[in-house]
Amino acid sequence: MSRIVYVNGDYIREEDAKISVFDRGFLFADGVYEVSAVIGGKLVDNAAHLKRLARSLSELKMGCPVPLEDIPAIQRRVLDENAVEEGMLYLQISRGVADRDFNFPAQENPSLVMFTQTRSITDNPKAAKGLRVASQPDIRWARRDIKTVQLLAQSLAKQAAYEAGADDAWMVEEGFVTEGSSNNAFIVTADGTLITRQLGNDILHGITRRAVLEIAAEQGLTVEERPFTLAEAQGAAEAFSTSASAFVMPVVSIDDKTISQGVPGPVTQKLRERYIAIARETAE
Repeated sequence: MSRIVYVNGDYIREEDAKISVFDRGFLFADGVYEVSAVIGGKLVDNAAHLKRLARSLSELKMGCPVPLEDIPAIQRRVLDENAVEEGMLYLQISRGVADRDFNFPAQENPSLVMFTQTRSITDNPKAAKGLRVASQPDIRWARRDIKTVQLLAQSLAKQAAYEAGADDAWMVEEGFVTEGSSNNAFIVTADGTLITRQLGNDILHGITRRAVLEIAAEQGLTVEERPFTLAEAQGAAEAFSTSASAFVMPVVSIDDKTISQGVPGPVTQKLRERYIAIARETAE
């Protein structure tokens, strides 16, 4: 049975969904998106995702095709139409249809699309064994804090990592890890300090990242928000990534260099368990 997707006011079968060839999201990657996890048929951290969506739209001077406060009701119906108990809900807004021109159209007509993916995220088998990561040069643009749909550089990095036998890529710029292909990067030092790059234009302001830092404070962990090198990551006691689609995911090797014992570490495991517990309690 095909999924029901949302396209500009209509709830239709995926095979019937259409976007114009003149949509600026297609022509220029002139669009933004958000991904919310679904647990028990409810959305995780959705208010924070919509707040970030509003920021992305503002940074690109792009309008929202519906009032922001109306989006949760649309999301709810998309989930219900597809009977999603666990998985992901994707939301994408582009500047809409206009004849091809680098300048923004005088009259904007933004486009809104939503679709779901059903998958197991709380019992992901990769969380039990950890990810193998390969480093890749970070060739992205300078405004990575805006969650745009221009994901080709990330796709190239992830594909190169897969072809090298790894599960994911961590991107490196001027010797320092920026973030993963679709996640924020963390390491844990021998003395238990949690390190992750500080917020700025060079990384995405991850919603799961923020939640994990709150949990770390709750657990009394020392946190340093600063850049770390690839060598520092390879020599760490633990490493992990955070994202809406995978929560807290252990990293057990980087460029074939085993992290500690090559198994998910206790700090990472506790953070993942606590995050999932909170997500179950607070999902809406």
